[in-house]
Amino acid sequence: MKYVRLGSSSLEVSRVCLGTMTWGVQNNQEDANKQLDFAQMHGVNFIDTAEMYAIPPREETYGKTEEIIGNWFAANPSRRKEVILASKVAGPGFSYIRDGEKLSGQNVIKAVESSLKRLQTDYIDLYQLHWPNRQTPHFGNHWSNELGFTEVNAEQQTEVMLDILQGLAQCVSAGKIRYCGLSDDTPWGISQYLKLSEQHNLPRMVSIQNEFSLLHTKDWPYLIEQCVHEDIAYLPWSPLATGLLTGKYLNGARPEGTRFTLMQRHGLFRDTNNSNKAVQAFVEIAKQHNVSPAQLALAWCDQVNGVTSTIIGATSLVQLEENLNAFIEPLSNNILDDIAHWLKQYPSPF
Repeated sequence: MKYVRLGSSSLEVSRVCLGTMTWGVQNNQEDANKQLDFAQMHGVNFIDTAEMYAIPPREETYGKTEEIIGNWFAANPSRRKEVILASKVAGPGFSYIRDGEKLSGQNVIKAVESSLKRLQTDYIDLYQLHWPNRQTPHFGNHWSNELGFTEVNAEQQTEVMLDILQGLAQCVSAGKIRYCGLSDDTPWGISQYLKLSEQHNLPRMVSIQNEFSLLHTKDWPYLIEQCVHEDIAYLPWSPLATGLLTGKYLNGARPEGTRFTLMQRHGLFRDTNNSNKAVQAFVEIAKQHNVSPAQLALAWCDQVNGVTSTIIGATSLVQLEENLNAFIEPLSNNILDDIAHWLKQYPSPF
């Protein structure tokens, strides 16, 4: 396993980050324990979760994933120091999470306290804002004029960002979180937080996690260029495009227990005709090079210049082992050339 510095922080994280959002719905405590043990045995020291998890989000499963991780820590107290633990505070929109209120400094402080109790730990290494208060071009909203940027009050948004940073600063000063990061945000969001941190001597954002895969490369090159030059760790989530890139959903297939059989908060917006055509061609490339589509998609993500650590998820140890094996050997130039040609044929399928 290779390790890299997490942005401008002092943390050294594995190039693979274990995502946990299925724990509490598709996976139980025993499954999670086995995944955590297996991942750590193979050198993964970076774990990502969120107060909102498990996914799909429901009031009954809110906080369940953190509780599962907390139970593992309680059963293995000596291993807490071996883990770089990341969690996230939910933004507005869920009535059962702080009455659906927007992010604020006080809400961040409340959320940290609750997460620490569920996680059964004294500190969180990386605490991220799961999504901003304003709408952003994620989850299918990136097409022209989907959002009205001119209708956003930038000054008001910036004032709230300052309040959020001040809340995060209190948590850092108290030793409850070590570093702060973003999720599902934009270059403007990154810039504002960096500017405010410098102006007011507040914690600096060290990372951002956004959706990024062969089917969804919109962060390349502009946002990733900013991350590189501002020393912000870039953490792709859903590198398999919610499983599409494995080929398991081709021709309308819905294998029992898979994510596409569950309720989706934003609908199956990734499941388009263009996506299916692209996946079919991608699966053929994988066959030609005698590699599984999942491993090819993950290995490609890993080699993208500017990617720090790729967030993977699995519902079984077999899947987890397959995914981890994708990070062992670099892709050949022949494979990369084939994928580059494929990308030009199928840009932005969803």
